[in-house]
Amino acid sequence: MKDCEKIPEVICIERRDIDRRDVNKGDHVIERRHKEDRRKRASIPLAVFIKQKVEQYFTQLSDHDPVNLHAMVISEVEKPLLEAALEHSGYNQTKAAKALGLSRSTLRKKLDQYDIS
Repeated sequence: MKDCEKIPEVICIERRDIDRRDVNKGDHVIERRHKEDRRKRASIPLAVFIKQKVEQYFTQLSDHDPVNLHAMVISEVEKPLLEAALEHSGYNQTKAAKALGLSRSTLRKKLDQYDIS
């Protein structure tokens, strides 16, 4: 059993799920190629995945300075987190708020912020 499966605070992302995700590039949606060696199931903690992606973002910036990086990362992570919690709770905001460790009013503010109904 992997550490991330033992510890509920660590969220794992299956490497095969990452590689199969559709990637938006302009108006075109492309799907990443699958390699045969990706059949092996390897998972990484969410924190490691995010760190890798932020480092990749810095590399892509080249000589440009990053701006509002914290807000950008939080919004990219928070919206799907809220959506997943709502789905998991059967769209019961009280249950979703409890699962997230938020008050119901804070959850409602965040739902409004991200235009989630």
